[in-house]
Amino acid sequence: MIAAIIRWSLNNRFLVLCGFIALCAWGVVALRRVPIDAIPDLSENQVIVYADWAGRSPQEVEDQITYPLSVSLQGLAGVKTVRATSMFGFSFLTVIFEDSVDTYFARTRVLERLNSLGNLLPENVTARLGPDATGLGWIYQYYLKDDSGKQDLGSLRAVQDNFVRYQLAAVPGVAEVASLGGFVRQYQVEVSSLKLKQFNVTLGDVMDAVARSNRNVGGKTVEENGAEYIVRGLGLVQNEADLEIIPLQARGGKPLYLRDVAHVRIGGDFRRGALDVNGREVVGGIVIMRYGGNAFQVIADVKARLAALAPGLPPGVSVVSTYDRSGLIDRAIDTLKHALTEEIILVTLMHILFLFHFRSILVVTLPLPASILISFILMDRFGIPSHIMSLTGIAISIG
Repeated sequence: MIAAIIRWSLNNRFLVLCGFIALCAWGVVALRRVPIDAIPDLSENQVIVYADWAGRSPQEVEDQITYPLSVSLQGLAGVKTVRATSMFGFSFLTVIFEDSVDTYFARTRVLERLNSLGNLLPENVTARLGPDATGLGWIYQYYLKDDSGKQDLGSLRAVQDNFVRYQLAAVPGVAEVASLGGFVRQYQVEVSSLKLKQFNVTLGDVMDAVARSNRNVGGKTVEENGAEYIVRGLGLVQNEADLEIIPLQARGGKPLYLRDVAHVRIGGDFRRGALDVNGREVVGGIVIMRYGGNAFQVIADVKARLAALAPGLPPGVSVVSTYDRSGLIDRAIDTLKHALTEEIILVTLMHILFLFHFRSILVVTLPLPASILISFILMDRFGIPSHIMSLTGIAISIG
């Protein structure tokens, strides 16, 4: 068999040469397509589920959220185990699937089970899926630097949540952009208990009045002179003054306003963490890469998007990187590139020293770079990313 292949190759040298060139070209294309990262992703095949229940103790969260979710998710096909943690006002579960189960099929099955829970969870508690990412999805981190001194932590957090986060979330390969630090601004109504007692108003009356007043309502249309006018009632709160003039009840033909029993201001929501840079509290974000993405390419796209959105930031505000994995990837890949180059040169010199015949050296040496390109073809077809372990295996095989 081998002798027949050799005879056919000798008799069809042009076809063999064309096949060799085509294989090398395919390898170059595969080399550009293979995802690049610094370290291999050894994470398990997992789906994250979490639920919020504000103000509840860990024991209550465990009994009424974590345990029912764990029991329900344990029965899914392909599940190895369910790991869960109950914290103050928060439940966190990690569903581990068999490696043979497709990640997005697993997410679909978990989502179907969550939608079928019905009244199993407490009222106003909704279990949600986490991002489709692994532990190595944390590829980039940044913070908003204010050189003007005109922005407080609340306004910077608003810029992050309402502008920067949405722009970066649209980058291909990004699973989630998590905001850190600062304060989420909210309208805060500080009710005076003495004034409530004075005017004989309950706290429930105040809450109901605020909820009823912060909404728009739609009417029908009015036709006049051949034109159609849309009728709407605009009631969404725009500022503190809109809240202050909310009527609570009528007293002697005059309305009792919210400002008569409470003080309205803009403040920060409850938080349990902060982001610190060199001893100064800042606002920033973390970019999480989607499962199976090309970390090097995603980081490059994130940087390009940050450069594009820079003109839209408030004057004096800029985005500063605090963690960028692309530097580690560059150093790791460059080290292995140098190792591969040195090994190919050394092996070629050994061929020259021992064979000392040009055609024989050519026949033995040319398969070395070709074998590397064939390795990238197989890596591309089987979804193996280019990182330290895979490239080191290639280097060892050549050596």
